[in-house]
Amino acid sequence: MSKPMSDSRSFEVLTASPVRLSSSPGRSYRSWADEEKARIVEQTLVAGANVSAIARSNGLDPSQLFAWRRKAIATGVVAPLAGAPSRPVKFTRFESMRSDQVEIVIGDVVVRAGGDVEPDRLADVIRAVRKA
Repeated sequence: MSKPMSDSRSFEVLTASPVRLSSSPGRSYRSWADEEKARIVEQTLVAGANVSAIARSNGLDPSQLFAWRRKAIATGVVAPLAGAPSRPVKFTRFESMRSDQVEIVIGDVVVRAGGDVEPDRLADVIRAVRKA
């Protein structure tokens, strides 16, 4: 059986206030402009680029640059286009919008296709434009 509890109960309230110790460094957070972020992320899209080295050379933690890069690719701000392994990877910026028509820019050529175009036919057209 358990022991009976006494009727008198006491407790103490502790209060604390945060104080920075003289030996602990203060934290400063840097604000990055979107153009600066885009420039740094663009460097990571070059074939054979070392993302960690690029991050350190720009005063960033590598995990921060990997996060920026992931976010840029996931949101469609940049989209890597595969090229030959010896050449740098090209990227493009695009804006998404709701439409029945798709517009694909390849160099100085614009290919417009409606939603009724067969994917295989569109792929053939894109290959032909790239070869031209």
